[in-house]
Amino acid sequence: MSPRESAHIGVELSRLDLHREDRPVLRGLSWRIRPGERWVVLGGNGAGKTQLLKILSGDVWPDPATHAARRYRFAGELHREPQAVREEIAYLGPERQDRYERYGWNPSALEVVGTGITRSDIPQGPLTPAQSRRALGGLQRLGLDKLAARPFQSMSYGERRLTLLARALAARPRLLLLDELLSGLDAVNRERALAWLDGTRRSAMPWVLTTHREEEIPRSATHLLVLEGGRILSSGLLRRAAAAAPPVPPAAPAATAKPRRTHRPRRPPGAERVALRAASVYLDYRPVLRDLDLSVKAGDCWVVHGANGSGKSTLLRCIYGDHPVALGGKIVREGIAPGVPLAEFRRWTGIVAPHLQADCPRDASVLETVVSGLHASIGLEEEPKAPERARARRALAAFGLEARATEPLRTLSYGQARRVMFARAWVMRPRLLLLDEPFAGIDVATRAGLLAMIEAAVQRGVSVVMTTHHPDEWPANASGELQLRRGRAIYSGAPRQPR
Repeated sequence: MSPRESAHIGVELSRLDLHREDRPVLRGLSWRIRPGERWVVLGGNGAGKTQLLKILSGDVWPDPATHAARRYRFAGELHREPQAVREEIAYLGPERQDRYERYGWNPSALEVVGTGITRSDIPQGPLTPAQSRRALGGLQRLGLDKLAARPFQSMSYGERRLTLLARALAARPRLLLLDELLSGLDAVNRERALAWLDGTRRSAMPWVLTTHREEEIPRSATHLLVLEGGRILSSGLLRRAAAAAPPVPPAAPAATAKPRRTHRPRRPPGAERVALRAASVYLDYRPVLRDLDLSVKAGDCWVVHGANGSGKSTLLRCIYGDHPVALGGKIVREGIAPGVPLAEFRRWTGIVAPHLQADCPRDASVLETVVSGLHASIGLEEEPKAPERARARRALAAFGLEARATEPLRTLSYGQARRVMFARAWVMRPRLLLLDEPFAGIDVATRAGLLAMIEAAVQRGVSVVMTTHHPDEWPANASGELQLRRGRAIYSGAPRQPR
């Protein structure tokens, strides 16, 4: 091994098994990563991708076994456990991003990147001038330097993800693990992330990237690993492994989903479920939405799109009641007159959003998480009643999750937990669905089933407002398109041809 390669980490996993709550997650897994290799890991939700990366990083320990082994080679030395090299490994995944939401951490973007330098979760005091320059340089590499002073919680989902990538890079890792890095990024930020990955061709630093979308495989990737049910289907050089991999069998997450419609039938105008009129929203004294008009009637399906930071998530949270409309604007919700509590609106409004998934108690059972949808609450204050349990089980069955009802939410993959959020929204038999990037972290087969369920709900007269960055995620019976730019509507009307 050359001196350049020995400055980075090589890993060998041998015959590893992993169980969570007595459920097999990884089975007999053997894999080798060498310096200079750039791996992409493909597989459906629950295939074991995230747990594999956590085993590599040392965050999760495999089952004890006589012949299983984890070996790390770094700086000419061989280590049989990850502790000796753990600070040299950078891991970035949706769960790290969720921690900021869950614990209310809200440092500036520059301070977040600085924690990569100090290798801490939260700032340990002011950065030195040298650390500040290094952190700012990391943001500049990803085109985020203008956001350096912005509080982390005020940034969009995609902006947070790239800030955390800058944080990981600031640690100058010797092995980089990226779990669903590209999920939730708009086209510009996706290209920024891919450009950085492509720029690693001359580096000996190995990296591993998980993704659900084959079109997002970076040009610089050298190797491919395909997982199914915790087992390796194929592994090796990218072209060879892709050719050798059999197609991953599609899951059936939504047993009640109906075939997609190719057109939207005409229907009489329905009741207005919610309307915004000249609505502006300010967060931290900063305008996020400006003079927005939107009317959502029964059976409408609005697709909202725009760059990261354009105000999409804020719009949905405004409708739900998390953010108030500024003086001079107005929001009208069906049946909510002065004196009627907002809770009445939330009893028939389902929501699926990354912030909600982050806030749900990780130790609550899957069934309890779904029951909380009936109360529009985060967690439960008392044991679910028998009728609530029955409704929750029916909702879980519709999404192929009934067998996981008693398991803690933390044992599910990110994509499986997202399906739980769908069941939580469906359990209340909603009249309005607010779906914020609902397919982030979802595999192709599951996405198709969920999309069919959304389309079937619209067909029944349910109103939908949904944000997405991907044209292939638009419901076939979408009735309206809203495009936002810096908080303003630059198009609002009938759907144009998706780009």
